[in-house]
Amino acid sequence: MANERITIKPATGTWVVRTGGAVIAESSNALELREGDYPPVIYFPREDVAMAFLDESDQKSTCPFKGEASYFHIAAKSGRIENAVWSYETPLDAAKDIAGYLAFYTDKAAVERV
Repeated sequence: MANERITIKPATGTWVVRTGGAVIAESSNALELREGDYPPVIYFPREDVAMAFLDESDQKSTCPFKGEASYFHIAAKSGRIENAVWSYETPLDAAKDIAGYLAFYTDKAAVERV
């Protein structure tokens, strides 16, 4: 799906998320979202994420192109990593393909293609 601002396409290959000494996501069905001049963001299907490592946060944010995001903390062996994950449960039409997918801040978790 694409518009002037957002492009979403399948992320080629298998992607993993590592943090706190654990792999908490691995997917061959991830999506790559490009928004303007920002670096691409990899979104993982919820079924490919170890949700037991995630705790819901009270934090919310709003993007004029994607809608309202909700956040999660990662419960790692080394301690809680605050607001490290976000998801658009009911995104705006321009980003509807990422509904329910999860993305990880790359300064809080390693997001890599393997």
